[in-house]
Amino acid sequence: MDTERKKEAQQNFAQYVRDGLIKKERNETAKAMYLRNADMSLHLAEECAHSSLKPHLWIVVISYYSMFYIANAVLLELGYKTSSKVVHKVTNDALIVLVTDKIKKGLLEEYETAKKDALEIASIKSDEIIGLYTLELDKRSRFQYDMAESIREQKANTSLKRAKEFMLEMKKLLPVGMRV
Repeated sequence: MDTERKKEAQQNFAQYVRDGLIKKERNETAKAMYLRNADMSLHLAEECAHSSLKPHLWIVVISYYSMFYIANAVLLELGYKTSSKVVHKVTNDALIVLVTDKIKKGLLEEYETAKKDALEIASIKSDEIIGLYTLELDKRSRFQYDMAESIREQKANTSLKRAKEFMLEMKKLLPVGMRV
């Protein structure tokens, strides 16, 4: 993710706060619901991947939603609640602003033995993790409306893989008891 995109996200985030599209709020009930929905969505996407029906569109959509739900659970853990207006864009920009550095910090701790290389790796990796959400948001739109069937299975498998990686990293930002 380039510096320009991060700057845009910061500007958007500030505007969202001013417009009430994201608010400082704690809501344990909503967080628990998002976590249940994230886990269920990822499980369902995995089941669809093994279905003889080959529902590639739904694998992409459900994988994306598992990422959306876990992202909103993490935002609630950080004390932010999105509104229902342009929620996908707000979530994306909020992840860039609020979560990228937290993932970077967690990855630095995991790579403690290789401290010299870890900063570079963690910086790239944290950008990639948040970038996965952006990629899946864009892909879901393209996939639903204008993608040839011949590449849907490959895209569906990529979506599922990204959702699993995203879910793993985002759960590290939640309290241990909520990481089920």
